[in-house]
Parts: sequence; C-alpha cells; structure tokens
Amino acid sequence: MKAVVGDTVIAQAPQEDLIQIEGNWYFPPSSVNQALLEKSPTPYTCPWKGECQYFTVDVAGQRLQDRAWSYPEPYPTAFDRVGKDFSNYVAFWKEVKVVD
Repeated sequence: MKAVVGDTVIAQAPQEDLIQIEGNWYFPPSSVNQALLEKSPTPYTCPWKGECQYFTVDVAGQRLQDRAWSYPEPYPTAFDRVGKDFSNYVAFWKEVKVVD
C-alpha cells in the first residue's frame, strides 16, 4: 500500500506490515519518507492511545498542515486494544491518499 500526494509516494509497505486503527492505516516508521514530514506543534492526546505527534506533509512546496500523525509512546494498554506495538507508526489524512 502507498500513501501519496499526487504522484509523490510518502510511504509504501505491504498491507500485512500496516496496522489499521479506527479506520486509518498506520505505516511502519521505516516505510515513511521522513524528509517529507515536518513535526508540527499541534497538541493532541487521545484518551486511549496517548500523546500524538502531528506532522506537516511537504510535497513540492505544497504544505499540508497536520495531515500525518503518530504516537511515539502510546499507552501500554493501547497495545492490548490494537493487538501490537504501533509506536511511531504513521497515519495520514485528507489530501494524503492511501491506495493499494
């Protein structure tokens, strides 16, 4: 699967390496082109996953604020709910499309 903006691939991994949480596909950190992500100061804490790190996706000068996020240190109880460790896995939103 791929996370793309236009023709630019931001992340790519086999579906079996991704984790689906609440309808969003989370990509393993090693599959993400970190050069296209910039940490965002936007704060958010999920009541069951923990503190979130948002990212601005920057593709060819198009800056998409808070369109990617991860959980660097999820709550330990979240692992039980999800079924595996998803620390630093990255999910995408809106203009970043996840496709086969």
